[in-house]
This record gives sequence, structure tokens and C-alpha cells, in this order.
Amino acid sequence: MNFVEELRWRGMLQDIMPGTEDLLNNEKVSGYIGFDPTGDSLHVGHLTQIMTLIHFQNAGHKPVALVGGATGMIGDPSFKSAERNLLDEATLQHNVNCLKNQLAKFLNFGDGENDAKMVNNYDWFKDFSFLDFIRDVGKLITVNYMMSKDSVKKRLEGDNGLSFTEFTYQLIQGYDFYYLWKHHNCKIQMGGSDQWGNIVTGSEMIRRQDQGTAYALTTQLIKKSDGQKFGKTESGAVWLDPKKTSPFKYYQFWLNATDDDAKNWINIFTLRSKEELEAIVAEHEAAPHLRIVQKALAEDITIRTHSKEAYETAVKTSEFLFGNGSLEFLGNLDHEAVLEVFDGVPQFTVSKAELEAGVNILDLLAVQTQVFASKGEAKKMLTGGGVSLNKVKLGDIEQTVTAADLINNKYLVAQKGKKNYFLIIAEDNLKAIYPDE
Repeated sequence: MNFVEELRWRGMLQDIMPGTEDLLNNEKVSGYIGFDPTGDSLHVGHLTQIMTLIHFQNAGHKPVALVGGATGMIGDPSFKSAERNLLDEATLQHNVNCLKNQLAKFLNFGDGENDAKMVNNYDWFKDFSFLDFIRDVGKLITVNYMMSKDSVKKRLEGDNGLSFTEFTYQLIQGYDFYYLWKHHNCKIQMGGSDQWGNIVTGSEMIRRQDQGTAYALTTQLIKKSDGQKFGKTESGAVWLDPKKTSPFKYYQFWLNATDDDAKNWINIFTLRSKEELEAIVAEHEAAPHLRIVQKALAEDITIRTHSKEAYETAVKTSEFLFGNGSLEFLGNLDHEAVLEVFDGVPQFTVSKAELEAGVNILDLLAVQTQVFASKGEAKKMLTGGGVSLNKVKLGDIEQTVTAADLINNKYLVAQKGKKNYFLIIAEDNLKAIYPDE
């Protein structure tokens, strides 16, 4: 199946310039997508363009990922309500390096004909003086042409207006296309549908400057079935960097998708064949409560973004927090990862030295920690079978907890009722609650 047809059946294709599909069907082509380095991590909103480049490479073409070290200093005004804060050169360079490392997880980079390539537009703009730019590039596109773009019109009609800096953005992105067309044989630029105006500015610049022909293709902007913006949660963006969004939370984002969203997203964000996806959806519809589509989607994209191990840990974390899963998986996690698992769970710190001497269970739960407000309350619930420690039900109010009970030699997990968890952390240098007299 050819590249355009692949995007079409997956529901990704939005606009395509005439002749583009014929070009891609008749020769191997270099094409690029730009990524804005205003942050040090990509997020799930970038995944549509990443998947586009993956399909492009799988179809035998050469994907070029442009990281906008120069354009990031300005900020793309396309359908934004206000001008963004501009970043200094050192911050931008750090962000560029981070994005390069992330993209390398999705694409095969190298020097081969079909290998992906990374470029930074700062490399060809850093020695381009303002006077040279307005003389050589500014003359190619009229103000009338630039004003006709919907993204510009929207900003001019808004309350914040449009700065000259942002107004020139389409000239700079257009020159990117011209430079890559001329020096890297990039014949097509791709992007989200909000980039159409900037992309065709580039193809027009190529036509006017060198009488050349270039092509364009855009993908649909992804929205949730309820109309809300894709990729946003109550806590903010869902990042590809595991330090910003843990693999567990990343997995949960996809797992919690509605049926309608999951059926749409599994076409876009996985590489499964049409036949495989139809079978998954059919299995899901036979038993919707099993969430077959969501699980398949979450597995595929979590492994691709992070790793098989990260996916398996996310599943075990979910089984522990929301089911009857064991605590064995905690043994493979470092301290930061354990804290991430218990994010939002009440946490207490106790003296490890005191645990080594042995602590009565009621004292542990109601004195050294506040799992219970009082020893009387703890005793009542414990004798009623409503308390567990490390997933083991407790019944003896005289039980002694020692350091031997610690997970990873550091943690105890108390459970009150079915879903109320508490993390107890044993610290070496913490003063005991009951110091020796």
C-alpha cells in the first residue's frame, strides 16, 4: 500500500497538493516535517507527525526531521491566540538536543538512502543577516499573499494583534522548504492542517525563486470525541519524556480513552494492519467491558515510546492499584519510580532503626504514621479484616512489624479497605518515635 493511501484509510489525511500522490508512487522522495523546540520534550500532540514520518519511511521514502532552532526563537503564530515567550539560544539548543534523542526512538536514522535525517534550521540561518534576508527572501512573497493566510487574519482580528516578528514566521518556514528543496532534494513538506499556509508559502517561494516544483500534504488535527483538545489532561500535557510523564501515567492516558476515541486513535497511533485492527474492534464490540481496543492501543504506543519493560511495569502498577496485582514489580524500580507509582497516595516516613527492633502494628498505623486517626480505630478495622500490609490481610493486633517486612529494604504498603493505600518509607537517619530512655 502506498504512503498516501496508508494515511487515507487510517483517517489521517487532510489536504494534499495535486500531483503529490503520483510523485510518491513513481519515485523515492525526501520529505520533511518541522518540530518546534520551545520545550525540552515532545508530547502526544506531536505523535501524529511522528507517525506520519514512520509511515513515510516504511513506504521507502526518506524522512527528514527539521528541528527549528531558528524558528523556535520566533514562535509560530498559526492559530495561536497570543505571542509566546521567546527563548534564549542556550535553552533552545538544549531543547533541540532533547528532541533529537526522542525522535531517534521512532525513526531509523543513518546515512542510507531510506534512513531518516535530522536537520536544524539554525545551521543555515545563523549567518543570515537581516538585510540579506529581506533582500533575498522578502522580495519573493508579497505582503498581500502573507495577509491572505487564515492564521494571520485570525490574529489580526483578535485582541492581541500580531507582532512583526511573528508575521515573518511564514517567510522563515517558507525559506526552510526552499533550502531543503535546493540542498537536500526535499520535494515535499508535511505537517498538521494548521500548517498548510506556511507550507504552501514555501512551495510558492520555490516556484518564484527557481521555477521549481514542490509538494505538500497535511494531516488532520486530532480531537477527542467530546470536542476537547487531544493530549491534554487535568494535570496538563502528556509528555514523551518519562521524567515529565511517567510510563504508568502515559499508559493510563491511552487506557482511559473512550471507546470512540480508542477506535479512532488505534488507527493513527499504531502500525497494525487494517485486518488486525478490524479484528481487534470486532473482539472489543463483543465484550466492551474488557476494553480490548484501549489495551491494544496502550500497549502498542507505550512500548514504542518507552520500552517493553516500561509497559509491563505500567500494567503491573495498574493491576496493583486497581485490581489484585502483587507488589513484586516494585523490586525492579528505583526510589523515584516507586514515588511515581504512589503519586497522590498518602506517604509517611518512619525510622528504619526502630523497625529493626520491631514495632507493634497498631503503633505503626496510628502513632508513627496517621494511616488511622487512633489506635482504637486501627484495632477495630484490623480485627474486622479491613487492613492489609504489603497485600497481606492482618488480623492480629499484637503483630510486630520488622525491617524484614520492608519491600526493597525501604517500603511498607498499607491498605485500608479495598482502595485506600498508604506508602510508608523507612529512612536510616530518622529519629525514632520512641527514643531509648
